[in-house]
Amino acid sequence: MVPSFLLSVLNRLFGNESWRRLHAQAAFWVTLVMTAVLLGGAALVVVAESGAPHANITSYPRALWWSIETATTVGYGDFYPVTLWGRVIASFLMLSAITAFGVITAALATWFVGRAEQDVIRVGKAVGNYAREDAEALRSELHTLHTRFDHVENLIRDKGSHSPS
Repeated sequence: MVPSFLLSVLNRLFGNESWRRLHAQAAFWVTLVMTAVLLGGAALVVVAESGAPHANITSYPRALWWSIETATTVGYGDFYPVTLWGRVIASFLMLSAITAFGVITAALATWFVGRAEQDVIRVGKAVGNYAREDAEALRSELHTLHTRFDHVENLIRDKGSHSPS
């Protein structure tokens, strides 16, 4: 069971349109920064690996492929850094990508939650309107029945007072 305090915080975060907009903007900027990190990391790893014995990341196209497969954690193993600085760059690239995917996933989840919340609110209003209309119809019918019973009681009372004893 989720504590009510946590539900309140989550409702404020996801129920607020400005928060959802903030998450979408964060996803956009993270994607932009991650693209720059991929391109820059590829360029830096070529410099770090150039001239190293057994280096296999020796051109920018190879380095770009390596940075994409490293960021997506596919890691085919066809290209890998052999120098200390190449591995430092690879570590930075991996941590940046994990963070970026987390932010983007959170932004998408926020969008889906916001849409679902809007649907629930719309359905809740429709059900509330239907329930109010139904309650009003029942109230009207109950009033009509009370009026009829009062009329029947009056008829019985009047007939009883006019009968011979």
